[in-house]
Amino acid sequence: MPLSKKQIKFLRARCHDLKPVILMGQKGLTEEVLNEIEIALAHHELIKIKLSVDDRELRKQVTSEICEQTQSEEVQSIGKTLSVYRVNPDKAVIELPRS
Repeated sequence: MPLSKKQIKFLRARCHDLKPVILMGQKGLTEEVLNEIEIALAHHELIKIKLSVDDRELRKQVTSEICEQTQSEEVQSIGKTLSVYRVNPDKAVIELPRS
């Protein structure tokens, strides 16, 4: 479900006021962290994740792994904060604008 430019812009505006829901610790991307991301995405659809990775390239790898494992879309990444979106198929919380 690739997002259009208009939808990404809409989601970036929505995530501006959000606080990080998931704080990734020093152990990195563990199964427990992925489970918490799954739960948060199912409940909120749009979440912020605070990454603990200092290296920029490693942060990109972790970001792509999170998106791949959770079937979510990256909305934006600023520093160590990542915003991701995945629609809840049972009950949509956020209504996206049409493409």
